[in-house]
Amino acid sequence: MGIPPEVVDRLLRENRDHVCPGSEEICVRLEALAKLPTRFGEYQVAAFWNNHDRKEHAAFVHGDVVGQENVPVRIHSECLTGDAIGSLRCDCRDQLIESLEKIGRMENGIVLYLRQEGRGIGFVNKIRAYQLQDAGFDTVQANEILGFRPDERDYGIAAHILGTLEVRSIRILTNNPDKMEDLRRHGIQITGRIPVIVPPNRYNTAYLATKQGKMGHLLQVEQDDALTGPAEEDGASDAGR
Repeated sequence: MGIPPEVVDRLLRENRDHVCPGSEEICVRLEALAKLPTRFGEYQVAAFWNNHDRKEHAAFVHGDVVGQENVPVRIHSECLTGDAIGSLRCDCRDQLIESLEKIGRMENGIVLYLRQEGRGIGFVNKIRAYQLQDAGFDTVQANEILGFRPDERDYGIAAHILGTLEVRSIRILTNNPDKMEDLRRHGIQITGRIPVIVPPNRYNTAYLATKQGKMGHLLQVEQDDALTGPAEEDGASDAGR
């Protein structure tokens, strides 16, 4: 069972009447919510509007999360090349599938899908970063050459979505400590971390090593041998999950 119909109706009604406090504040509004049976289990999909980046973000909800504590939550940033096409340069699709399967087996949980392509630099710049990576730079260096920080993402919208769904606290599925810090800055109470570990492949070992060595990602011991081996010439990638 997901969010009960009467609660869905209440949330939609309250969001229809929602007035944003000011133009400088992030305003997120729930626009629609429907059932979504998937190969990973029974989900509901919620569509959100916001005034910050004006992109349409999504929450895939398993079970009833409204008013709940310790809700398992995966915050996944869009990766067209990985999620849709199956690129081996990153681990994005593998992490997305692992999270959907894991949450699908739990009592409840949420996968937030944020439209923050390429660690927040956008699709065109991500492909420009790919070109630099093909020339031998790692993902951090490529972003910096293009004039960006290693990670340009912000989780304010994610925090507002969780607030709109009235989630009281979360257990986050992530390997990224910076993501946890940013969520806490936005008022999200994190009660635990669930690692999302997927096997490396010969194309993404350098990418994963950069996430571990330069960005502080908490990758597990089962990946260590692969990450400390010789770097692949074309082994760099896109969105740092």
